[in-house]
Amino acid sequence: MNKPTPLSGFPEFLPSQRTVEREVIATLSHTFELHGFGNIETRAVEPMDQLLRKGDTSKEVYVLKRLQEQDESRDKGMGLHFDLTVPFARYVLENAGKLEFPFRRYQIQKVWRGERPQEGRFREFAQADIDIVGRDTLPFHHDVEVARVMLEALGKLTFLPGFTLQVNNRKLIQGFYAGLGAPDVEETMRLIDKLDKMPADEVGKLLVSEAGLSDEQAAKCLELATITATDDSFVEKVRALGVESELFEEGLTELATLITATAPLNTDSVRVVADLSIARGLDYYTGTVFETRLDGYESLGSICSGGRYDALASDGKTTYPGVGISLGVSRVLVPLVAKGVLDGDRKVPSTVLVAVADEESRAEADSAAQQLRAHNVACEVSPNAAKFGKQIRFAERRGIPYVLFATEGGYEIKDIRTGDQVPADPATWTPQNESDLKPQVVANNEEKK
Repeated sequence: MNKPTPLSGFPEFLPSQRTVEREVIATLSHTFELHGFGNIETRAVEPMDQLLRKGDTSKEVYVLKRLQEQDESRDKGMGLHFDLTVPFARYVLENAGKLEFPFRRYQIQKVWRGERPQEGRFREFAQADIDIVGRDTLPFHHDVEVARVMLEALGKLTFLPGFTLQVNNRKLIQGFYAGLGAPDVEETMRLIDKLDKMPADEVGKLLVSEAGLSDEQAAKCLELATITATDDSFVEKVRALGVESELFEEGLTELATLITATAPLNTDSVRVVADLSIARGLDYYTGTVFETRLDGYESLGSICSGGRYDALASDGKTTYPGVGISLGVSRVLVPLVAKGVLDGDRKVPSTVLVAVADEESRAEADSAAQQLRAHNVACEVSPNAAKFGKQIRFAERRGIPYVLFATEGGYEIKDIRTGDQVPADPATWTPQNESDLKPQVVANNEEKK
């Protein structure tokens, strides 16, 4: 068999790199559970009519088909989910009679999209979502809550670069465009959403030619989109534009409330900003919208997005409004790991390598290893009875920090990083530094060239 060619867009981690991903997932899960979010996992496959129900996604879906299927039409109705929101909406409808509302869930799972692979964009990748869903109504304070929970979770990932959570409100911008007299509010919003990809003057021309705005209306829409603030000072700037509508006022109040409530979470590495250029492309958002940029890696685009959706799920009798936010785990980690910015400090989970003096004493080495494992010290036994120097180098290559030796006077353990060697009872020994018990994430300030 020839050496396989890697599949573009389907990233895989080496064991030390997987340490980073596992630490991120564990930290996120722990934080979400501290806030009462229960974990679910949905199936990978959804009916095509559900996958294509919201937004322009037809080009992204991988269709599922059996190789040996005789009837060509049978499996064409299924595809792999391209996000976790659509399957979650279906899950809520299917299990509504068994769930307690408001239902709080987190989900960390793989998704698939048929996109052109590039930095930060893959065909198979992991996402971490939290959502709160109500029955018929869902108070606005939950919008604030999901923002605070995700900010707290990201803030605990101290090895990541800093980030900025950008927040806007669709009621505000839709009400503004309507109050301004825009003939096509949805098209205006869609074009404004292009500001992170196109120069403002080009977007302005499109607002006139495609959305039917006058030059003056287009200028005001662009002026609104330039407003940002880390506190509620943006309210006065928005009002100064002289547009009024009931929907606009509702959105303005909600955005000011959220920014004020999350302001205490601002630090040097975590920032929450009201950014009135944010609109989000998917059509199910109806209120709060979130996007997030990673410091120094703005080219990745938004790495954590979401918002309020008042009618994502409905069975015709009951509507299930919700609010959620989704972190692109792979989108963040794969580029940072590939550039050498993040890695694990060892290739194996072992804290200790138990040395073997000769093959006749392997049983004793195995027994010592079991004593270490009995109190949760991960270890492995040397694969051969080479000279102790070679066994130590074996441990070094794997990143194992300690080597346990059997001596005439009993066992001794050597910290191969410092050279310190002391007597040790494998039935009770643990490292002085608790961090040595499992691999740690290492952040390197300089990228690999």
